[in-house]
Amino acid sequence: MKISDMPKLESPFVRVMKDDNYIVKDLVSTGYDWVFEGKEDEVLCTEKLDGTNVSIIIENGKITRIFNRTNEIPFFNKGSKHITEAVLNSFERGYCDFTDGQYFGEVIGIKVNGNPYKLREHLWIPFNTYCREHLTYKSYHKYPKTFENIKKWFLSPIEEGGIFSLFLRRRNIVQKPEGVVFHNLKTGQMCKLRLDMFSDFKGER
Repeated sequence: MKISDMPKLESPFVRVMKDDNYIVKDLVSTGYDWVFEGKEDEVLCTEKLDGTNVSIIIENGKITRIFNRTNEIPFFNKGSKHITEAVLNSFERGYCDFTDGQYFGEVIGIKVNGNPYKLREHLWIPFNTYCREHLTYKSYHKYPKTFENIKKWFLSPIEEGGIFSLFLRRRNIVQKPEGVVFHNLKTGQMCKLRLDMFSDFKGER
């Protein structure tokens, strides 16, 4: 089976450099009009999880290999134990019920990026199943998809209608997400938009 790396997710808005940081401006990137023009059954907007990208290989109905990008993770490896643990924990929860192939997701938990989800374990969250089924912002299609509207949604306080983490809300925790991922259900294309890509963002980038 040919192993692929997860394609780099670009921004749907054009990015420019300002004060050593990339920020977005009110201009749609070439080829990403679908993010703003697609209908509810064509485009999904899901929470972007703050973790590390990991894919699993299913062969003959079993998990046979694990990759962090293109680096294969041995099942017995001290330095990457948390990644194997994340996949095993998700397998026990039924998150890995796939046909044969390669599947991408995000590992989150204790040893990943400061554990913003306050987990006591590690989990592998698949993009095309769990994220689409449980972490989709259905309100995305209810308002005009303009640069200013999206910026306001991202940066407004949660109590004033600002975006919040759907993953944490399932655990009764109210907190801002890192950003969102847009999914083109027709082509499989994806792109991302983080809160810190906006020039008005207050906090660490």
